[in-house]
Amino acid sequence: MARRSDKTVLITGLSGFTGAHLAHRLASDGWRIAGLGGRRLDCEVAHLEADLNDTARLTEWIREVEPTHVIHLAALAHVTGSDALSYYRVNVLGTESLLTALQDSGVALQKAIIASSANIYGNAPSSPIVESSEPRPMNHYALSKLAMEALVRKWFARFPILVTRPFNYTGPGQSESFVFAKIVAAFARRQDELRLGNLDVSRDLSDVRYVAEAYARLLECESEGQFVNVCSGRSVSLLQVIDAMAGIAGYRPQVQVDPAFVRADEVKELYGSPARLYELVGNIAVPDLSETLLSMYERNLQAPGK
Repeated sequence: MARRSDKTVLITGLSGFTGAHLAHRLASDGWRIAGLGGRRLDCEVAHLEADLNDTARLTEWIREVEPTHVIHLAALAHVTGSDALSYYRVNVLGTESLLTALQDSGVALQKAIIASSANIYGNAPSSPIVESSEPRPMNHYALSKLAMEALVRKWFARFPILVTRPFNYTGPGQSESFVFAKIVAAFARRQDELRLGNLDVSRDLSDVRYVAEAYARLLECESEGQFVNVCSGRSVSLLQVIDAMAGIAGYRPQVQVDPAFVRADEVKELYGSPARLYELVGNIAVPDLSETLLSMYERNLQAPGK
């Protein structure tokens, strides 16, 4: 039986990697799901495909849907490959447009979660990274997210808002443009060679299911007006992932360092502190690395053409 039929959550970027996992997590708990952007999912009760900067259209739709909660995931997310203006148009102005539409619609919002990024910390000089760590953005994606955070601060007095800073995470369905998904897909295809950038780097890595659980709990916590790291607090290297995948797949490809993927200013190890997250929502179990990689590997094997 649906336990939260009186709760409607509007998720932007719903059909993306994170949004789809989160939507099914919340729907299983009885939330009514309204989605903005991309293809419609089976669990949605309402859907709109529109430009985030079309404030008038968003306002009209939000007034019809009457969301009680919002999770804003839609963003231009890749750190390279897009023109600079696009990052600010989508990540900054798009967020302002959404918040303006929520205000103009007159809905009684109980919580809004706005996704920023741990990329704002850039090459932090030490780990674990806490929310008070100095921002050191290294690209337009990170700069646009930091600018978005500054913009969102002025809305803290108008809406109960939490801003999340997710670190690296992966899981079934992630695009191969992300390095961990690329590695798993290469093993599933049994490629002879795997070309990567810096191999001796370690990053905070969690599972998309962990992230979905964090968002689900943050939706209902009483805190607002804060910035929250969403991270595992553990450091995982590319070599660890390759070793784990070799054990899962039963073979090991030749790994080549491709200069095109090497970043000159790469920091060897970065990971975050989930202490504030756990203070707000309680501890969340982080799936074992091997469990995450196996779920991704099996998903790849089941994909068409495998």
